[in-house]
Amino acid sequence: MTADARTLAVYDEAARKYGQRRGLDWENDALDAFLARLPPDALVLDLGCGPGHHALRMMASGRSVDAVDASPGMVARAIDSGVPARLARFDQIDGDALYDGAWANFTLLHAPRDAVPGHLQRLHRALKPGGVIHIGFKVGTGEGRDSLDRFYTYWEVAEMHRALDLAGVIVDEEVRRGKGTGLDSSPFGWALMTGVKRP
Repeated sequence: MTADARTLAVYDEAARKYGQRRGLDWENDALDAFLARLPPDALVLDLGCGPGHHALRMMASGRSVDAVDASPGMVARAIDSGVPARLARFDQIDGDALYDGAWANFTLLHAPRDAVPGHLQRLHRALKPGGVIHIGFKVGTGEGRDSLDRFYTYWEVAEMHRALDLAGVIVDEEVRRGKGTGLDSSPFGWALMTGVKRP
């Protein structure tokens, strides 16, 4: 399986702009809450790390980070910022019981709906027992492209909850919801879910 080339082209082109953006307060709050659940020496998978803003925050907390992205432009920006990022697609995540946590913040929404269960199963397998996973996504139904030509799959909260449950993840915190504005200036509703790997 290959990542959507048109979506990656947008992110390659926008990598510099993303690198200049500041982290959003609600995302930083969610990341801090996620990190608080991990051991001080945790290894975290940052899936779709972008220019590395969140990875840098993880590293500043003392955690080790495996930062990956399918966009060469984003990986280059992350490396320039001091993050040891590497190029990898969702379907290239492998290994067993490697990570204490997986941070998938607004990344899996670029995968087709029928591919997401497999991606979640790979993340589940890669987590250590009791490992914590964070998922951020745009709320809605269907699939399609935005005005910048990025591919999106929209998820209802209950639907994502079921997908995580089937993958072996217990959603154990209140779902955070809100509204934001995307790179294409269009408003969207979002949801954040956190859970743990089922024994």
